[in-house]
Amino acid sequence: MDFQLKTLGLDRACAEKCDALVVLVGEDFKPGQDPLSKLVADALAVQALGSQAGKLLSAWRPAGIAAPRVLLVGSGDLSARAVRTAVRAVGAALRGTRVRKLLVCLPEGVRPAGVHATVSALGETTYAYTATKSKPEPRELSKVIVGVPDAARPGVQARFEAACGTALGIEFARELGNLPPNIATPTYLGQRARLLAREAGFQCQVLGPKEVERLGMGSFMAVARGSHEPLRFIVLKYQGAAAAVAPVVLVGKGITFDSGGISIKPAAEMDEMKFDMGGAASVLGTFRALAALKPRVNVIGLIPSCENLPDGRALKPGDVVTSMSGQTIEVLNTDAEGRLILCDALTYAERFEPCAVVDIATLTGACVVALGAVRSGLFSSDDELAQALLDAGESALDPCWRMPLDEDYAEGLKTHFADVANMAGRQGGAITAAKFLQRFARMYPWAHLDIAGTAWRGGAAKGATGRPVGLLVDYLLSQQPTAPASTRAKKKPARKTTPGQKATRARAR
Repeated sequence: MDFQLKTLGLDRACAEKCDALVVLVGEDFKPGQDPLSKLVADALAVQALGSQAGKLLSAWRPAGIAAPRVLLVGSGDLSARAVRTAVRAVGAALRGTRVRKLLVCLPEGVRPAGVHATVSALGETTYAYTATKSKPEPRELSKVIVGVPDAARPGVQARFEAACGTALGIEFARELGNLPPNIATPTYLGQRARLLAREAGFQCQVLGPKEVERLGMGSFMAVARGSHEPLRFIVLKYQGAAAAVAPVVLVGKGITFDSGGISIKPAAEMDEMKFDMGGAASVLGTFRALAALKPRVNVIGLIPSCENLPDGRALKPGDVVTSMSGQTIEVLNTDAEGRLILCDALTYAERFEPCAVVDIATLTGACVVALGAVRSGLFSSDDELAQALLDAGESALDPCWRMPLDEDYAEGLKTHFADVANMAGRQGGAITAAKFLQRFARMYPWAHLDIAGTAWRGGAAKGATGRPVGLLVDYLLSQQPTAPASTRAKKKPARKTTPGQKATRARAR
């Protein structure tokens, strides 16, 4: 979808040719002398329209206005959240109307964040999945003009461009997440990563079982054993800053279908386990946004991808596996497999000497119980990194919530038969899962995003959401250095070595 930003008041908007014209009406609407202002003022006077965010009034061929269809929509206090609510209502109202060219007029009081919310909400509500339908009904809307009183106002252009790039990334992630698991296999993810890298000029490696075995990723390999589909380990590299600048590493869980393995899941809603690669999809979606926005940062994407299925070679409860770090893991439940593939990717991340590592995973049902579908769970060993991610989530309207990482939560991971168990009891399940991952992320500032509640929706609105691409892109944009490239020094995090890592460091690197 083509978005354009244009300086446009209501007086000039009356003459714009489009299939539909949308006017956002805030609490402090001040009418002018033009036909649109008169239409809004009349509607407000008889209470046919209120300023409540999302309340709609539609008009057909009103006098003095070129657009045949006009939608007036209440937008509350014109905050980013209110604007998003209003534009979501517009997107729903336009579904099936064959509107191809849309003009959205934002009032004087809308801030740059409202411009961002407009683009993201329209991208979200007009998305249509067509890939596996015999009679697809694609999105009708192809061009959107976002009209603002002053497009040159500080911050407006930047937020508009960021929103457009982010919308591309979110849609890319949604499309991958929605594909059926017989299509979106680990091999397919590797192919899409290669294609994206080739088109955007990234570096990309896709490692198979033999290469992963040589790396010593015994934990990752153990999960993949039960499937005939070969595993893939995807490494993407985006360089937007000087080579000396330490990169941010994004690690995405790529379980393309999760049956639970030998610890098999109930049949009801198991089809939704195609969404268990939401972390991988969000990393690829973020790289799609990087291709459009080209920020001055260095980013590495790591995606361990496989299926978790129960055949005769599958991982069993009670098995002990050796991770890339050298730490041994007793598998108490094969349905706690995401952490087993992530831990080897977190060890692999050390070789890049990153300034930060963020892993993204649909990891635990416990996080859904704790936070529902509103906020992703955030766990971090680094306060500065955690705050940056929290701020990015609020800015992108893709919020997360910081959860505790007290050392006492690690008690349940102790076992007589290995260095660590892959799960503890039911209590605090999202936290104990994060504590497991933390053992493998001691060498750099680290954060974990549990997106089990936010990566997809169930029920009538079933489908991937593309979260947390918005959060990740906003975070990466905020990490762009302000100093000229020639004067920036490489930032090296403090490095710590844990027991079990010292002896195996050479192999891990």
